Amino acid sequence: MGMQTRALVSAKWLANMLKRNLVGPRLRILDTSWYLPSMKRDGKKEFAQTHIPGASFFDIDECADRTSKFDHMLPSEELFADYVGDLGIGNDSHVVVYDASDFGAFTCSRVWWMFRLFGHPQVSVLNGGFRNWVKEGHPVEGTYTRPEPARFTASTKHRSSWVKSFEDITKNITAQEFQVVDVRPYARFRGKEPEPREGVQPGHIPGSRCMPFFSFVDNDGMMLSTEELKKFFEKSKVDLNKPICGSCGSGVTACHLVLAAHLCGAPEEASVYDGSWYEWFTKAPPEHVVSEAESRL
Repeated sequence: MGMQTRALVSAKWLANMLKRNLVGPRLRILDTSWYLPSMKRDGKKEFAQTHIPGASFFDIDECADRTSKFDHMLPSEELFADYVGDLGIGNDSHVVVYDASDFGAFTCSRVWWMFRLFGHPQVSVLNGGFRNWVKEGHPVEGTYTRPEPARFTASTKHRSSWVKSFEDITKNITAQEFQVVDVRPYARFRGKEPEPREGVQPGHIPGSRCMPFFSFVDNDGMMLSTEELKKFFEKSKVDLNKPICGSCGSGVTACHLVLAAHLCGAPEEASVYDGSWYEWFTKAPPEHVVSEAESRL
């Protein structure tokens, strides 16, 4: 598929690849499932019980900067290259990512974005995820054979603008060089419902807008059509023709915004605030935490 790799592939397409025994060095499948503690699910344990045949497990907490106090922050080029190489992924592999969340997509867009950031555009999201795969009656398995390691070279050259730091977001409050879009639920964005992380209160970054991540998919967990996505951006007063930066709780579901903007043909790749609200609440002064709640911790 080369440089024309589709951002989304269907369960039917992937099932056909399996039937033709094409899963291997040129086509790798990754289960990227991860859950918040409140969800009471363990992605790695569930993978050991059932997954798409030929898939490997991608742990966003392991392939991360483990020296950071914040969750699953981006790893170095070297760490990413070693991690995916150990999963049998080379620079000529087409990678298909999915997760088993009830949403149809929760963490897979983060891994899709990571591959692209590290210079590997040959990556696709399985539309509808494992939920839809099972619903359509495609095969699953509970055994895992680790692929032969491959050589992978990672580089973020020419893509440093795809990642925003705390300092970038702080500067942007006055500079307004890009639109900050928060994909957490409206209630957390407004400060009306609690955050899932202890010691972090809800609220939002000054000037940011809210587009809840689960609104990018329909009731069946399938990505909305391009036309529907464009209407959602317009309704949310987010201009696809201007720079966009996604934020969420910890930089995971923010990548749904990047995927949606990409599908809409946005002229500039949307960026991600990697630390997102968890970092912002921890570091920002009180006047930069906008909330309808009565007080900050």
